[in-house]
Amino acid sequence: MRKYIYLLLMGSVVFATLFLYLGYRHFHGPGPLAEDRAYYLEPGQGLIRTAWQLDQQGYIDGQNIFKLGVKLSGFERGLQAGEFLIPAGASMQDIMMILSSGKVIQHRLTIVEGWTSWQVADYLNGIDNLTEPITELPREGTILPETYLYTKNTSRHDIIRRMQMRQLDLLDDIWDKRAPDLPFLSVDEALTLASIVEKETAIEQERAHIAGVFVNRLRKNMRLQTDPTVIYGIDRKGFLDRPISRADLKADNPYNTYRIKGLPPTPIAHPGRASIEAVLQPQKTEDLYFVANGDGGHAFARSLREHLQNVRKWRKIEKDK
Repeated sequence: MRKYIYLLLMGSVVFATLFLYLGYRHFHGPGPLAEDRAYYLEPGQGLIRTAWQLDQQGYIDGQNIFKLGVKLSGFERGLQAGEFLIPAGASMQDIMMILSSGKVIQHRLTIVEGWTSWQVADYLNGIDNLTEPITELPREGTILPETYLYTKNTSRHDIIRRMQMRQLDLLDDIWDKRAPDLPFLSVDEALTLASIVEKETAIEQERAHIAGVFVNRLRKNMRLQTDPTVIYGIDRKGFLDRPISRADLKADNPYNTYRIKGLPPTPIAHPGRASIEAVLQPQKTEDLYFVANGDGGHAFARSLREHLQNVRKWRKIEKDK
């Protein structure tokens, strides 16, 4: 009887040792994943559900082995929420270490310089892995267009706040370094002018020159006469599906800088860093006018006579096209 019990115990020990050995090999061996794939571990999700999901979705082939290995390794409460990249062939141990590393996938989004709040909201609402749709537009001109990193299921409102904080950080850095005697007093006015400069040119080297022209016109109490403000006054999206008409230029709205003197009441878009810096450090120039030159840039002029000559050249280029 004792010999039978002894053999039974020895058999159990051998079986347990063999099971642990095979389980260990399985836990550390290559997994079934054929290609790199992202896995999202939801906040508050426990080990049982995680193991089941990994097994069901083909990241591992043995949820019980995974659970046992994680527990024995002391990582049962170390798995973190977030989206993680699982490489092809990752072992269960590899996956355990990845899910406990906190190194979540960083996604990118880019806000284009000169976009309006409507365009920003439309873009963010179209990104599937963000949460909380934007139903109320951010105040025009208050965010800094740049490329931003984010993680899956970040709130769109949190991203908007980050963009606004980035602009405030920039203004804190450069506002006190602005040129003296500028024809505006507040940050809001500077952003309004910067948004106009942003919409007038995409050429970085021109921005300070165009800013200098607008600064000169403001100092002389001349109307800015800039088409982008007229467009924004017609449609807050910031673009039209037709050319500007003479009636548009005569329309009575607070953004029509062919009718009003000075700056419009708000920015007409979100200006980028270069346009904000250009407005705070405008080029010293005697120019009062500019018009497209046909090469993507602008021809500048000091006098109305010279400007009208440039306009005629531009109209000829348009006609030839």
